[in-house]
This record gives sequence, structure tokens and C-alpha cells, in this order.
Amino acid sequence: MSEEERRLSAILITDIVGYTLLGQTNEDLSLQLLEEHDALLRPLFASHGGRVVKAMGDGFLVEFPSALQATRCAIAIQEALHERNVTRPAAEGIRLRIGVHVGDVVHRQGDLFGDGVNVASRIAPLAEPEGVCISAQVYDHVWNKVHFPLLSMGKQALKNVRVPTEVYCVGFPWSQVRPEEPRPVDRTRIAVLPLTNISPDPADAFFADGMTEELIFTLSRIRGLRVIAQTSVMKYKGTQKSVAEIGQELRVATVLEGSVRKVDHRVRINLQLVDTQSEEHLWTEAYDRQLEDVLAIQSEIARKVAEVLEVKLVASEERRLQAKAARDVDIYMLYLKGRHFWNQRSESGLKRAIEIFQDVIEADPTYALAYAGLADCYSVLASQGHIPVHEAVPKAKEAAQRALELDENLAEASASLALIEWLFERDVEKASARFKVAIEQNPNYATARHWYANLLSDLGRTSEALAEMKRALALDPLSPIINMALSAVLWESGQFSEALDQHRRAQALAADFVEGHLSLASVLQTAGKWEEAEAELVKALELDPNSSRVRLRFAEHLVSLGRFDTALETLHKVLVMEPDSPAANATYGWTLALARQYEEAWVQLNKTLDLDPESVETRVALGVVCLALERYDQALEAFRKAEARLPKTGRLPTEIQAFRVIAYAGMGETTTAEENLKALEAKDSGLGHAFMVACAHFALGHLEEGFSWLEKSYQIRDPGLRLLKVLPWFDSARSDPRFQEYLAKMGFPEEAPSPRGAPQPELPQ
Repeated sequence: MSEEERRLSAILITDIVGYTLLGQTNEDLSLQLLEEHDALLRPLFASHGGRVVKAMGDGFLVEFPSALQATRCAIAIQEALHERNVTRPAAEGIRLRIGVHVGDVVHRQGDLFGDGVNVASRIAPLAEPEGVCISAQVYDHVWNKVHFPLLSMGKQALKNVRVPTEVYCVGFPWSQVRPEEPRPVDRTRIAVLPLTNISPDPADAFFADGMTEELIFTLSRIRGLRVIAQTSVMKYKGTQKSVAEIGQELRVATVLEGSVRKVDHRVRINLQLVDTQSEEHLWTEAYDRQLEDVLAIQSEIARKVAEVLEVKLVASEERRLQAKAARDVDIYMLYLKGRHFWNQRSESGLKRAIEIFQDVIEADPTYALAYAGLADCYSVLASQGHIPVHEAVPKAKEAAQRALELDENLAEASASLALIEWLFERDVEKASARFKVAIEQNPNYATARHWYANLLSDLGRTSEALAEMKRALALDPLSPIINMALSAVLWESGQFSEALDQHRRAQALAADFVEGHLSLASVLQTAGKWEEAEAELVKALELDPNSSRVRLRFAEHLVSLGRFDTALETLHKVLVMEPDSPAANATYGWTLALARQYEEAWVQLNKTLDLDPESVETRVALGVVCLALERYDQALEAFRKAEARLPKTGRLPTEIQAFRVIAYAGMGETTTAEENLKALEAKDSGLGHAFMVACAHFALGHLEEGFSWLEKSYQIRDPGLRLLKVLPWFDSARSDPRFQEYLAKMGFPEEAPSPRGAPQPELPQ
């Protein structure tokens, strides 16, 4: 570790109540209790991942990788001490106050300094004996992950802390602290629960779900309401939970619930607007109409909900409700079907959604939402590698622009176009501005906030990204995708343990969500939990055995472990099924490169570029192959062409700069290589930076510098570590015991990669 290093950490501080007085009155007993206190606490710190920075008389300063580990450790300490204390005389009790905060700290000569330590030290004295106090920052991470209630103590003015800080205490059974008086509820935060289908035909459940989704959409367009997104509320379909329980889980004050009965061309809708705290009915209504009046009914419901919750509709919102009522119900039902397939996010689902949205547009060329849906389908298919970018993006952009021509205030269309400008046109400033417009147009549109948070994270603005992602999660708290996205931002901010915890929670929300298993597998790989990662990939394959995306990820997993033959065999089968898939061809080419089959990789990557000339990643991979073949001029040209298409975000600029250092060194231009390497070291671009600097140092034979940067990379669990076993730039260090230690830390099996032709494990079928 360098002389001074700054990072985000969770800080725990303990203090024995009354110890100073005890030392003055009974020194022998005080020393005995202090020794017992140390013996009890130190193992608990270690078992929860804590590092004791120092003992401070009768207390400890301890650093943890995550807020959750620190809080659980604090609770475990107080549980153990309380169990001990009830069996001892009061004079022999060991009663602690504990404070926990997560914040910025500075490591200097083995000690910790900074705001993170200061705030924790000010919070600890607020705890009662045998109590734990945590800051609001900690609360945000742990509010639903500990088995005791967390009670607000309100905002506290802390010494030497400029802004009052909200503090929470753990509500132990023995605690004397009680929660504050209930705060006035905000009834405008509302959830529309899945409407129950009571139609004679079970197939009409699709109609009930569509009604639910459309009511959510309609209400979310009213600026005075804060509406929970559809992905979260659908978790409660068929639930036996009470309105009060649902209100607590979703943090809403009001729910709209009811039933739908559809018979031939008539529909009956019963609705109740319910206060989640009192379970009092604020409004009830029954609608018995012709089916073609269903859109008009939704507009009436939206107006009534706004009226009951005392939200005034502005003129544009009233016009939108009137226009909605005039829509053709059959086209509307078709649009809902398209969104149903879009929400699956699979290749087959997205392609089916495209067909349906095109049918909607053919029936009604002015249906702006269908164009926005079409744009999103093409964008996701391109980002997943199912369709070449140069084919998909023009279609996506044309659809998004048409949607905005039809409705310039449509948030979905603004977000669709912003996604294209960010991911494919690399215009971060324009995309950022348009995401803000989408959020302004509909503050309840969680997807716009989610995508904007991802953009902020790529720019390295992690604190802003974290705040925006939490806003998205507040609107869609049970969304697996947004929960996983929050995990990624936590990781980017250096909170790896917290990120892994969050990811497991996200996956628990939807065990059948294939993308969740794939994403969790990546995090587990970086944690060095290769068997667990493979188990997640197997689950994904069982859920979707025909998915090329799952098999590509399985192949990448095998490559990281050095199982090249099995990986290449898997990829070959995918290419037989999908010979023109850019993603499959690119993965095959990169795997050949890592397997040191460079000539074959050269041919394969050039074929990939023919399929998708806009692929920046493929050009970078081609440049890497040129480095291995000592075609340095061609490598530099490939990097130059890649940079011409680069966004201002992401890790690729750092990778290219590191590869350029390796190219200059290979060409004998040592001075230029060293100058570029120094510039790379000085450019802290976040996650991925330390690992690429390590790669460059090892490639140049700088072992000591390489190991120093590799340690920095390991401390933040850089995703590049997944390829530590197979990347060629580490060859100079492989015999060094220190390198073997890193392989062990990353959980790699000790055996060397199997030689070509040797038996390989079978890929699950």
C-alpha cells in the first residue's frame, strides 16, 4: 500500500460504557473485563471481514469492506454481550456503544483518517448502552438486510460535521429507544396492484394484466403522483399479503387494487383506493361498460385518483387523457402484447415484439408508443450482439425520432433516443441532456433513470450514479434489472462486497430470470468463486437451453479457467446455428487469441468486422492479435480506428492506451513506451485502470511495479482479474510465487491448463 491512499470504507467504532469510572474504582476488575472484551470482539471482527485499525483504550476502530458486514458485526457483538451480561452481576457487565458509518477515509501509515472516521466517532456516543447507531448512508444499504428494526432518531447535529445527519438505531428487544411518531404520509406515492381476473375465460388474465400495466402508465404520466413501476407490482400477482405489508415493502402510502371481469364485449372493473397504514378505503368505484370504452375508463380512473389524492392535473395531462380515451381498443391491446414480449429481454421475445409493434404501426401510424417500443427492441438486440450495429441502429433511431415527431413530450421516446446517442453514437453530452429531458417529462419513468445512472457510472461520476440508481429503484424496487444495475454501480464505487450482496438479492427476486444468473456468474467469477459461478451458468442454461447468449457466456467462463478446447467446441456449435451472429463470431475470435492461435484469430476477427464494421471491441481485439504476431504498425492502426469510434465513457480508452505501450515497447521505442506508461499511470479512470497498468508493466518486464499495480487491482476486484490465468502479458511473472498467490486468491484451480487434445469436461446439455 502507498504512503497515503483514499477509498470508501465502512467504519465501526466501539466504546465501553463507564469504563473510565470503573478503572478509577476497581482497576483489577476493569483490566479483567477489558481482556475478556478484547477476546470476545476480535474473532467477531475477523469473522465479518473487519480489519482492526487500532485499539483506542477501551474501544476499537475497525474497517470493513461493506456497510452490511459492519452492521451485522455490530449486531452480533451486542447479541453476544447481552447474552453474557444477563448471567453476570451488574458490576461485571460489559456494555458497549457502537457507531457505524460508511464514507471516505484516508489510509496513512497504517492508520485511518477522514470524514468516515469522524462521523462514526460522533455517532457512537448517541447509542444507548448495548446499542448500535448507524448513519443514513449505512441505513440505505442495510434497511432490508438485518433481522432487527432500524428506528430513526431524526437528524442529529454532530460536532465538526457541517450538515445535520440522520441517525438510526438498531431496535434490539432490550432497547429502550422507540421510533419517532409516524411522519405525515405522502399519499401521492402509489402502487397499482395487479388486477384480479375474475372472467369466465382464464385466457382473459392477459387482459387484466394489460389493464394493470396501462393504469400504471397512465397514472405515471401525472407529475404530481409517484407511481411504482409495473415490474415491481406484478410480483404481488396472486399474493396473500395484506395492503399494509405491501405498503411497507414498496414504501408506498396508497394502493389501487381491484378486479376485472370480461364477458364477450362487456367489461366490469371494481376498484378501491386504499391507505396502506390505516387500510381505510379512500375511494371505491365499479365500472360496467362496453369493451371499446376501456381506454375512456382508464382516463376516468386517473382523473379520480388524482382528485382523491389532491393532485391537480395540468392542461397537457388533461389533453393526454382525452386523447387516450379516443384510442382504438384493439390496437391498444396489441401494443400491450408487444410490451409483454419486450419485457422478456430475450432474443426471441424482442424479435416477436418487433413484429407486434410493426403490426400496431401498420394499423395506426400515429401510435407513438409503438415506435418507442420498436426503437428499444432494436437497441437491445444490437447491444446484445444479436443484430449488427450498422443494421439495427438506423432502424432504432428512425423509430425513436418518429415517436418524438408524434409526441414530443413522450418520455419513453426521449429515453430511447438518448440510449442510442449514448451506446452507439458515442455522444455522451447529447445523451445526458436527453436523459434529463426524459426524466423531466416523466419523473416516474424508472427506465430513464436507470439508463442515465449507467451513463453517469461510465463517466466515473459514481456518487451521482448511485443516487440516480436509487431513485430508479424507489420507483421500481422489485425490478431484477435495476437491482442488478445498482450492484454494478456499487462495484464501480469500490464497494465490492456490498455489490455481491446486492446482486444475490437481485437474483433472489426472480429465480427464473436468465440474465440475472449470467450477471451473478460474472460477479462470482471476480470473487474467485468459480464453482458457484458455473452453477449459475448451468441454471441459466437449464432455463434457456437454446440461448446462444448463455452458451457464449459459458464459453467465456471456460476460457478464464484455461479450458480452451471445450470453449472452442461450444463456440463452434453456436456458430453452426448462428453463422452470422456478430457476438458469436467476436467471442470465437477472442477465444482463439487467448488460446494463442493467433493466425486463426486474425482470420476470425476480420470476418467479424465484415459482419459488423462498427464494432469497436473487435478492432481492439484485432489490434491485440497484431501485437502477438509482432505486426506493430497494424496493431497501432487498429487501435487508431477503434479510438475514432470510442465513446468518452467506459474502460476501452484505458485498454487501448495500455496496448499502445506494449506496441511501442515491441517496436523498440522504449522511451515512447515509458512516457505513455507514465501518462497511463497518472490517468485514474476508475475500475479497470489499475489492472491495465499492471498488464503494461508485466508486458515490459517490470515485475515489482506490475505486482504493485496488481495488488491495487485486486483490492477493488477489477473484472479483468477473471483473465489473470490466461492473458499473455503475465507470462514473465507466472513462475514468481507472488503470482501464484494471486491465482490462489482468485480461486483458480492449481492445475495448469490442459494441453490441446487432452480430455475436457463436458458442457452441460
